[in-house]
Amino acid sequence: MKFAVVGAGAVGGFYGAMLAKAGHDVAFVARGAHRDAIVANGLKILSAPDSVGEFTVKCQVESDPAKIGPVDLVILAIKTYSNAETFPTLKPLLGPKTSILTLQNGVDSADELAAAFGKERVIGGATYIAAGIEAPGVIRHTGTHRRIVYGEYFDARSELSPRVAALKPVFEAADIQTEAVTDLQTRVWEKFIYLAPMAAFTGASRLPIGPVWGDEFIREMFLSAVDEVERVARASGVKIEPGVRNRITSYTAGVPKTMRSSLLIDLSQGKKIEVEALQGSVVRRGAAVGVPTPIMSALYAVLKPHAKGAAG
Repeated sequence: MKFAVVGAGAVGGFYGAMLAKAGHDVAFVARGAHRDAIVANGLKILSAPDSVGEFTVKCQVESDPAKIGPVDLVILAIKTYSNAETFPTLKPLLGPKTSILTLQNGVDSADELAAAFGKERVIGGATYIAAGIEAPGVIRHTGTHRRIVYGEYFDARSELSPRVAALKPVFEAADIQTEAVTDLQTRVWEKFIYLAPMAAFTGASRLPIGPVWGDEFIREMFLSAVDEVERVARASGVKIEPGVRNRITSYTAGVPKTMRSSLLIDLSQGKKIEVEALQGSVVRRGAAVGVPTPIMSALYAVLKPHAKGAAG
């Protein structure tokens, strides 16, 4: 298959490199020093021997998608705050049968893509991976998780659509842990119910999850924020399975205490943060369905001034 990965950062770069290593035609859309390093030396993945190991791939890398042309699948892995400026540039990547798989954070991405390109092009996705850019052209993958959950976002059905089913063996052969589902909307929201509060609390406190979770009062406020987001989801008509709070409690208790959200990492580096796609989305969606979100609203207010990073 021919892939275009829009955003060669930690997430897009890792999965694109895995697909290229498996023999697929992969082109990256990237800019700046990271792009220049990949052009000069290839994209290097650093991972543990019991995970995917260390390897380097040489791929086409362009700042202008028009130099790539139509592909079979676009993997969208840019930060959500870049959508408005990036979406108009993607049209040269789209042939008659091109689909777009979004791996972006939050629950707004699929709707935004559909508004720009039509629902029929969109495949929803959620990814579970710990990775970061260690240096230009170098991505460090931590742990063994490298999972993509994906499926039709606007068309829940009893069986997988042909295009979703066709991607499963492709990802598996590339050593990407994959789960194809018939109703991706529910899975994206279940991740969001955890991610939006976790990013908010770690970002607002400027601390990893350990000190947040280890304090009884803060932990209870965190779980109350989880409840707020769950109520927004249910009021929005999303089919959330019972026991979300218990599952999040068990999961969070087991993650490394040094774990930092990507929002906290970006915030600490003076970069733009995805506050609008995470906390802002909770507040706006809550207001739209009449669900109060006092904790998430307060955290949104604390983080909002940092949306544009240090330069802003």
